[in-house]
Amino acid sequence: MEFYKVVRTRRSIRDFKQDPVPDDVLGKIFEAVRVAPSGSNRQPWRFILVKDTAVRKKVAEACGGQMWMAEAPVVVVGCGSDIKYNRGGWMGDKSVLLDVAIGFTHLILAARAEGLGTCWIGDFDNAKLRELLSIPEDVNVVAISPLGYPEDGRFGKPGMRKTLSEITSVDKY
Repeated sequence: MEFYKVVRTRRSIRDFKQDPVPDDVLGKIFEAVRVAPSGSNRQPWRFILVKDTAVRKKVAEACGGQMWMAEAPVVVVGCGSDIKYNRGGWMGDKSVLLDVAIGFTHLILAARAEGLGTCWIGDFDNAKLRELLSIPEDVNVVAISPLGYPEDGRFGKPGMRKTLSEITSVDKY
């Protein structure tokens, strides 16, 4: 699928078919994630693919009880390692959040290119997920998304978006 069509048609999907996602498709998607840029090329991420139905349900419970997530055949949990390095500036050691977010953006766009739906989830209990998924102490959950084929096969219409003049400026704010 052409890149700009991918960007224009990506939507948050909340209803999924039970069809499994083929391994070769997952491979393509996670190859796009693997090559995502990160600060100083540290790649401080790990993406857990939760396929087990019972574990998906527990993940959904830890995401504010959003049980619809467990309908997807895969739930992706994006984690970031404490890089123990302050790159400076106001972001400091929190830059790992951006690095994982960049990888996660590659994930959702690659998924769309493959006809799969995602929904970026930010409501989750980090401590519960770390325990459930055996995530090490110096690693935190950054983002989660169900991953699967949309139930109706469509990606819906875009929501309202601001105009370019509302989101851009030249030479000053």
